[in-house]
Amino acid sequence: MAKRYFVKLAYDGTPFHGWQIQPNAKSIQECLNDAFSKVLRMDIYTVGCGRTDTGVHAREFYAHFDVEEPVSQLEDLYYRVNQILPKEIALFEIFPVKEDMHTRFSATARTYEYLITQKKDPFVVNRMLEFRQPLDLDRMNEACRALFDFNDFESFSRTGGQTEHHLCDIMSASWTKELSTLRFEVKANRFLRNMVRAMVGTMIEVGQKKIDIQAFRDIIAAKNRSRASSSAPAHGLYLIQIDYPKGLREA
Repeated sequence: MAKRYFVKLAYDGTPFHGWQIQPNAKSIQECLNDAFSKVLRMDIYTVGCGRTDTGVHAREFYAHFDVEEPVSQLEDLYYRVNQILPKEIALFEIFPVKEDMHTRFSATARTYEYLITQKKDPFVVNRMLEFRQPLDLDRMNEACRALFDFNDFESFSRTGGQTEHHLCDIMSASWTKELSTLRFEVKANRFLRNMVRAMVGTMIEVGQKKIDIQAFRDIIAAKNRSRASSSAPAHGLYLIQIDYPKGLREA
């Protein structure tokens, strides 16, 4: 019976074409597969907890892989794989899990943040969206509260996707400000492709007073991507937390 291991990691998405393996393009998944395969001297295929797009970052991400025989020295594996991986990818932990645990399908919630800087700052290039126009944070938080009245977010979903449905349960959503940095944090049981970036792009227009709260609600109710605003750039988006049920780790 195959043995399953979870890998906890983080990455700077700037030099990658997203998580998923792409033809003729560098991806996080490909780097992990190659590194684990070299160290374990067998073909290893990692499965991620989600698919981040090109340029999106992850402060916390999980992948899993299966092997026929248990790995005897996990600390050694952790160290050696970390040595091979690009500097933009860091492993934090490798641990065994129960055979029915899956990084994607066993997750109960995911949390993202989006960062905006309102001043020119060379130290946050490719880390935050630079947006120096005034934004009304109270209006943007009112838009956040409106999210809880809906569970179908097709208007914020990338068109042409293969998702079976557009239903998501928003658990929390808010904007905060610290000095010149605006931070949007949202937690849900699942997210659609491009959903957070489309939400942010639309809420920026709310903050600019280009659309009011009723118009924001109408956009969601329309279930039509063309009604929402353009997506915010990828480099301001971070996956920051994945929740799993208790008993994830094998005793």
